[in-house]
Amino acid sequence: MSAVGILIVAIVAVGALFVLLPLGAHTFARYRAARVLPCPETGRSAQVGVDAARAAFTAAFGPPRLRARECSLWPARRGCAQGCLRLPEARTP
Repeated sequence: MSAVGILIVAIVAVGALFVLLPLGAHTFARYRAARVLPCPETGRSAQVGVDAARAAFTAAFGPPRLRARECSLWPARRGCAQGCLRLPEARTP
């Protein structure tokens, strides 16, 4: 590999380090705590834990994709559509 190629790879790596790492860390911190959300299917409140690692990883490529890690209404409603995560309350810390 030539010196120019190494320089380009180094610039991309530094850019990824200083842009993607803080973005991922911010997203992880934002979604790591469980929150109380209304269940759109039952109308009851549920304590929902979001998969923060997945949200942080996907935030590097666009809006974070949210997936429930745990829910107080499970196991009875384990196969739900997780519509609570699409509500505005799920997006704010």
